[in-house]
Amino acid sequence: MNFEKLCDYIFELNTLKKFHHSGTKLAGVNIPDTIAEHAYRTAVIGYILAKAEKANPDKVALICLMHDNAEARITDLHKVARRYVDTKKPEKQAYKEQLERLPEDLAGLFWKNFLEFEDQTTKEGIVARDADMLETAFQAKEYLDLGHKACQDWISNVEKCLKTKTAKKLLQTMKKKQFTDWWQGLKKIEGY
Repeated sequence: MNFEKLCDYIFELNTLKKFHHSGTKLAGVNIPDTIAEHAYRTAVIGYILAKAEKANPDKVALICLMHDNAEARITDLHKVARRYVDTKKPEKQAYKEQLERLPEDLAGLFWKNFLEFEDQTTKEGIVARDADMLETAFQAKEYLDLGHKACQDWISNVEKCLKTKTAKKLLQTMKKKQFTDWWQGLKKIEGY
């Protein structure tokens, strides 16, 4: 194992904490979530969806954690930019080059998972993609509730693309809620 290359790979992943999603800036969100924040919540959603859909939850969570790693090199381009720039080939190339720093067995596993996500060839790849889109919808709902009305577009687009029954049900439930509902009734009130 080449620890020098492994350290470089781990340092490179830190870039994902610095790059913000670009699409919601078009909707007026000044400081959108980072790619790393997105990947984390996608992995949690993916694990939950996988359990419900009887897919391998560990594999789905791993796919979700890794699905945007190439964006450390090519950044996040929103859909308007992608109208003019095709990122598929550069993303695959960037990811493949990233994996050259890893031991062969690990690189092979990550590449296989990446292709399952990209090509939608397995149940786990399909569930992971639903988790990715669902996380985007949850983030958009938070921005929508904060007054960024154009973020409804992300929710509507995700709704058209989801494939699993559980993801579709979760989206329908999410649409009826406010993003702050989770903490209602949890505050400990003393001395008011």
